[in-house]
Amino acid sequence: MSTKRRKKAHVVAVMLCLLCAAGCKGGNVGTVETGQQAHTMRQGLSRVNYLLFLPRAYSQDPDKQWPLMVFLHGIAKRGRTLADLDLLKKDGPPMIVEEQLDFPFIVLSPQCPPDSEWEPQLGKLEKLVDEVASTYAVDSDRIILTGLSLGGYGAWHWALESPDRFAALVPIAGGHVHGSDEVPDNICAIKDLPIWAFHGASDDVVSPRQSEVLVEALRACGSDVQLTLYPGAAHDTSWKLAYADQDLYEWMLQQRR
Repeated sequence: MSTKRRKKAHVVAVMLCLLCAAGCKGGNVGTVETGQQAHTMRQGLSRVNYLLFLPRAYSQDPDKQWPLMVFLHGIAKRGRTLADLDLLKKDGPPMIVEEQLDFPFIVLSPQCPPDSEWEPQLGKLEKLVDEVASTYAVDSDRIILTGLSLGGYGAWHWALESPDRFAALVPIAGGHVHGSDEVPDNICAIKDLPIWAFHGASDDVVSPRQSEVLVEALRACGSDVQLTLYPGAAHDTSWKLAYADQDLYEWMLQQRR
């Protein structure tokens, strides 16, 4: 190759690198695959498997920053392999975005290992959210945390551990300590966090009292937390009703840290 051609090739390579660097925060907005995809994030010898949904319009505006919804699943959806992530698509936001490609959030759905609950995983989840927020076009002031059943417990715990992390909290059919009316000592740490809790009034798996005691304690701190109790609703009915409520998503979109 001549010296002139080598110089030209070098200039082209540099320009491509600069273009790539300029698009990093947007997750290479022009080239990413939208829809819901399976991923793995490795942390030393361990890893976190997760689904990530990017709205259909994600690639259309490279300057737009999207709200991020973090969803924690229930106990029956735990798994270890990428194939196990299909379990998550049977409930909640991961099921909704399979059909609703214009869902107005980036949705992050990690999977809890079979031999664990969410609380021991919170350190990994913090790093996962950091990675997703830095790689994709996420508005870091609009990260919403939600979860159902086991994930509802995990959502309460995560918010209490990182009270300044999220723009809003939406726990469904969860609580703080299973089978107990115990209220955490630091409950007032999230008194200023917008919270909308949901529970089935006839839930015989996780008593609605589990949500009620936390809501009562928060209101005593001065919080304007909301609680929706569905009359006659069983355990798995509560999240079907909650995630079908368009008012919930409109409320989420209004929240900002």
